[in-house]
Amino acid sequence: MKTKLSILLVLLSFLIAPVFAQEKTKKELKTERALQKQKEVEALIDSKNFVFEAQKVNPQGGRVIILDYNTYFLKFNTEKTTCDLPFFGRAFNVPYGGDGGIKFEGIPEKITVEKKKKNYILRATVKGRDDVYTLMFTIFFDGGATLSVNSNNRASIFYNGEIEAPKTEQSIK
Repeated sequence: MKTKLSILLVLLSFLIAPVFAQEKTKKELKTERALQKQKEVEALIDSKNFVFEAQKVNPQGGRVIILDYNTYFLKFNTEKTTCDLPFFGRAFNVPYGGDGGIKFEGIPEKITVEKKKKNYILRATVKGRDDVYTLMFTIFFDGGATLSVNSNNRASIFYNGEIEAPKTEQSIK
């Protein structure tokens, strides 16, 4: 009886060992993917050329609003930054007939990048046609990001989303 029990335990251990080995490889793959994503994000920040896609907006004194259709963006580049984001909140001085969103094109100035333990902080100032915008990105290693937009004519507003590489003409086709 003892021999049958010991044989059964040995066989059972042979069957269970591959399961634990497989779990270890899954964890290794996860960390490998995370490191790869971190390198991609680092490359985007070093090049200062990326697209922020807003998924949620958090206006001052308001609730979080989930944005649909991923149509709101900020294309950051050292030569030209383009922004098309919705605005919810208090506006102090807005041109007549404006659409209410934050839309501008301009060349970023005073660009600073600071690396923290778990994220990067990128700050820049962009002069649009009617306003000056101060942008502060908090970019996490997994590509998630928050964007704070401060301007002279509107209350500050926060966006949550992701950054990614800008699409080129070849990748669109």
